[in-house]
Amino acid sequence: MRTDFEDFLPVMADKLGGEGLIEELCNGFQLLMDKGKGVITVESLKRNSAVLGLQDMRDDELVSMVKEGDLDGDGALNQMEFCVLMFRMSPQLMDESQYWLEEVLEEELRNAGF
Repeated sequence: MRTDFEDFLPVMADKLGGEGLIEELCNGFQLLMDKGKGVITVESLKRNSAVLGLQDMRDDELVSMVKEGDLDGDGALNQMEFCVLMFRMSPQLMDESQYWLEEVLEEELRNAGF
């Protein structure tokens, strides 16, 4: 039986708290990103998909995942887009904890100098 990622995100949020969850999402981003480009591309996601248990996903599903999270239209996921996508993939967490998403976005804005 395969367990989906979204089953774990609310548990991680409860266990780690806001700061810990953000740190884990950042670690996940680092594992999946193309080290030379600093973003997650379809190719880097495919190469590292087993990290998230996505090794059975087809290429078109990986392309769709990147497209869904690509808010600025550059064909890749930056760290903020990745975090937003992870929250969107977890409807239970979104329903229970809008706070976590706001915290991630506020941290990203602070890091960007806003």
